[in-house]
Amino acid sequence: MDMLGYEFMQRAFWAGGLIGVIAPLLGVYLMLRRQALMADTLSHVSLAGVALGSVMQLNPSLSGFALAVAAGIVIEQLRRSYRTYSELPVAIIMTSGLALAVVLMSLKQNWSKSFSSYLFGSIVAVSNTQLLLIAAVALIGFLYFIILRRPLYNLTFDEDTAAISGVRVRLLSLSFAVLTGMIVAAAMPVVGVLLVSALIVLPASLALRVASGFTAAILIAIGTGLAGVFSGLSMSYYIDTPPGGTIALILLTFLLITLLLQKLLRVYGRRSTKKQYPKKELLKHEILES
Repeated sequence: MDMLGYEFMQRAFWAGGLIGVIAPLLGVYLMLRRQALMADTLSHVSLAGVALGSVMQLNPSLSGFALAVAAGIVIEQLRRSYRTYSELPVAIIMTSGLALAVVLMSLKQNWSKSFSSYLFGSIVAVSNTQLLLIAAVALIGFLYFIILRRPLYNLTFDEDTAAISGVRVRLLSLSFAVLTGMIVAAAMPVVGVLLVSALIVLPASLALRVASGFTAAILIAIGTGLAGVFSGLSMSYYIDTPPGGTIALILLTFLLITLLLQKLLRVYGRRSTKKQYPKKELLKHEILES
């Protein structure tokens, strides 16, 4: 573990570990609320914020953070206006964010190097300021999910039932959108704009596929996220590949292996079941399953 002797790798592992916990946790809620594309949308808006900060001589990380949070609020307000077309607010904000990012980047000279680090991530170049920002967001997010666990659970599965049970649905949804923007912006230095949704969605996708309950899904998602981040960082160090892309590919590999194993177990289970059923009962069993 000679890589941990370098200070920049220590910061990378701390940043990756913090995001590896909070991003998959957020992903479980986003997947269950059918808002998986929201993370991708806010990451593109955050890129526009980075470009705006660079043009206006502001801190790019903080400006990207602020614009992502603002976009989360706007998406939530638009979602209330377009209840029948729930995917429309995401499309509106994504296209607007991309358009703004393209225009702002055209105003900045010598943008290619810094643009690449935000686009694809540069976790090994995480500064102390960025690490503190990631730690603060992770702490806020963790406390948020613990304190509001029950109302969030009700909101996730049925907003109408949650409202009847006394949950302040509008305020809770708004706070969730703000937190989503914060986490997405904080995750950008780890995997970049193009891959931030992978760190949020892929562990949650695996967890929801194999978990037997909601708590199990959260634990599996966090475990998968941490395993993907730490193994991706280690692999990228030794074989000299981009950390963000390596992490995303490892998480994708975890998901594909899980799906393959499930398919094999399903086939094996069917064969075992067929051996135990008489022909007539087997046919009835297959009809009931279909």
